[in-house]
Amino acid sequence: MKVGQSRRLFGQARRLIPGGVNSPVRAFGSVGGVPRYIERGKGCRIWDVDGNEYIDYVGSWGPLILGHANAAVLKAIRSTMARGTSFGAPTEIETDLARAIRRALPSVEMVRMVSSGTEATMSAIRLARGATGRERVLKFDGCYHGHSDGLLVGAGSGVATLGIPGSPGVPAAMTELTVQAPYNDLAAVADAFARWPGEIACVIVEPVAGNMGCVPPLPGFLQGLRKLCDEQGALLIFDEVMTGFRVARGGAQRLFRVKPDLTCLGKVVGGGMPAAAYGGRRELMSRVAPAGDIYQAGTLSGNPLAMAAGLATLARLEEPGVYEQLSARASALAEGLLGLAQEKGVEFTSTSQGGMFGFFFHAGPVTNFQEAKKAHTARFNRFFASMLEAGVYLAPSPFEAGFVSLSHRPADIDQTLEAARQALARAARVR
Repeated sequence: MKVGQSRRLFGQARRLIPGGVNSPVRAFGSVGGVPRYIERGKGCRIWDVDGNEYIDYVGSWGPLILGHANAAVLKAIRSTMARGTSFGAPTEIETDLARAIRRALPSVEMVRMVSSGTEATMSAIRLARGATGRERVLKFDGCYHGHSDGLLVGAGSGVATLGIPGSPGVPAAMTELTVQAPYNDLAAVADAFARWPGEIACVIVEPVAGNMGCVPPLPGFLQGLRKLCDEQGALLIFDEVMTGFRVARGGAQRLFRVKPDLTCLGKVVGGGMPAAAYGGRRELMSRVAPAGDIYQAGTLSGNPLAMAAGLATLARLEEPGVYEQLSARASALAEGLLGLAQEKGVEFTSTSQGGMFGFFFHAGPVTNFQEAKKAHTARFNRFFASMLEAGVYLAPSPFEAGFVSLSHRPADIDQTLEAARQALARAARVR
C-alpha cells in the first residue's frame, strides 16, 4: 500500500499544525504509521491521496449515517448555499430542524442550536448549575463530553488514547467541582450524592458509552440514575452527541425508555456539517438567554448549511426499516469478529448497539473504563495496521466506537470479516 503522498502532506502539516492534526483523535501516534489524507468519499468507501480505497467505519466519527456524499444531503446543501452561506440572523430552517428534533425526542420541548458537541455539553451544564443553584457535576470515568475545562477529568476518547489524565491549563478549582464515578456503578453515584448532599447540580452520562470503546449500559443503570437524580434534586443530562439518531431515531433515551432533563445532540443531527444542539423541558430551556438569565451565544449557531444537511439526514431516518438495517449490519460485524477471534483462540469481546459497534482484545465483559483499559493494546495495534493494509478503515484507537451507515451492504461486511480473518491471526501472534 502506497502512503508517500500522505507522508509528504503530514510532514508539511506538522510544521504548521500541532501534531500535524486539528483534532488529536486523527493522529496515528498510538498505533504507529502515517495518518491517511482523505481525498474523497462515496457511500461507505473513502479514497486517500495515494489512491488507496477503504471501507470506512469511522464515518467522520459518527455523523455520516447515510454514508459519504449522500445525494439528498448534497442537494440540500447546494440549494441552501446558493442563497448564502451564513447570515448571523434567524432563518426558517433552524425552526424546521428544531421541530424535527422535538418530533423524535419527546423529552426535548425546546432546543438551542450550537456548533459543536463540546459547546452543547458545556452549555447544558451551565444551565443545570443555573437552574439548581448548585456547582458540582458528576461524570463517569471514560465518558468524553468535549474538551471544556471541568469535563476533561477521567475523559475517554483522544484523552485516553494519548494517556493524558486531564490537561495542563485546566485550573484545579474547575476540576474540584467535578465528581467522578465508574460507568455502570449506581452504588458509586449514590455514595457521591451522600458525600456532597445538596451540592451536585447534574449527572451527565453517555447513555451508551462510545469514547472508551462501545460499552452499553447494564440493565437498570440508566433507570437508576433517573431515580437517584429525582431523589436528590439533581438534573440528568444525556450526552447523546454520539447516540442521538444513531442507536435509534429517538436516541438512547427512547431505546431504554429513560427521560433525561436535558439532552445534548451532535454528529448525525448536523448531517456531517459542524452542528450540535441541547434541549429539554420548556421550563428549563426558558432560562436560556434571551428568554431567561443564563447566558449562551454563538455567532454561527444555526448555520443554514448545517441545518439543511441535518434536516435532510433526519428526513431519511424517518423512513421505515432504517434502524433495523443499521442494527443488522453492526450486529453481523460484531458477531462475525467475535466468531473469528474464537476460531483463532484470541481473547476478544465485541458488542453493538444500533449503528454503533465496538471490540476489545480482552476476554470481557467490559462494562466500565477500568475494564476497557485492561485490553491488549499491542494486539489492537497489530490488528488495526493489518486491517488498514487490507483496505478497512477503523478508528486509530482502542477507545473509540465504530460506526456503520445505511450505505454499508452485506458484501461490505463480508469483505471486512475476510480481512479480519488474517488480521486476527497476526494479532494472535503478539504476546
